[in-house]
Amino acid sequence: MSGGAYLVSPRRTRRLMTPLENYHARMQRVLDHIDQHLDDDLGLDALSGVAAFSKFHFHRQFTSTFGVSVHRYVQLARLKRASYRLAESDAESVTDIAMDAGYDAPDAFARAFRQRFGQSPSSFRKSPDWGSWLMAFGPLEKARTTLMQIIFEPDDVMIREVPPTPVAILEHRGDRATLPDTIQRFIAWRKAAGLSPETSPTFNIFRSEREPANPADYSMDICAGTDLPVEDGPIEGAQMKAGVIPGGRCAVLRYPGNTNNLEPAALYLYREWLPASGEEARDFPI
Repeated sequence: MSGGAYLVSPRRTRRLMTPLENYHARMQRVLDHIDQHLDDDLGLDALSGVAAFSKFHFHRQFTSTFGVSVHRYVQLARLKRASYRLAESDAESVTDIAMDAGYDAPDAFARAFRQRFGQSPSSFRKSPDWGSWLMAFGPLEKARTTLMQIIFEPDDVMIREVPPTPVAILEHRGDRATLPDTIQRFIAWRKAAGLSPETSPTFNIFRSEREPANPADYSMDICAGTDLPVEDGPIEGAQMKAGVIPGGRCAVLRYPGNTNNLEPAALYLYREWLPASGEEARDFPI
């Protein structure tokens, strides 16, 4: 965002939550805790304590709120992390990934993985079926988006100076249903180029609505931060190119929900924050 001088308004007093909002906030706290502590004890005793609910009722409360049991949510969250580790690196053994996912033996992990994704861990590592992967995590997305409304306020938005960022770009143009294939090519190129997500940040540049009237008009760029020369390399269809995300003043809003759908955050910035801020949007996508 760019424009005239930006004056920080006095911090507003937040209104008191209704009982329902408080209940939802406590449940949201549990989801956040699970996502941030996948290696810790995530049993009923621990999670009911996070929510400050009785352990005798918590599992039913969780299931009725999110449509999925606590055990299945935790299992899916761990399997999701494991699938990313399999797809993004060949360095870690399947055994180590299985243990970190909470399985006592690789064969138990392999059975659960195949049941969810229709592929063994080793075949997923070689050639992920991202369509089946997205379907398997439907319960996670539903838990994050169906009942829990994320409420943003002006104080949640920060103005930050960011430097120009050189990136390698893979463009996706066309129906969002084919986006998993583009992501697969991007991950394969990143692995071949030796650009780990830990050292080379990922950026998504959204050039269209999430669901345009014509699905063929969907458009976004997937980028890896790097100042190294960009080459297509051996990955078929990668078609990487070099680019730069421009520097300058940016409005930054941290999104605590499922990052498969960032539209609620974008809508808040455009619909509520921007008109009231006195700022103007630059000629560069979100």
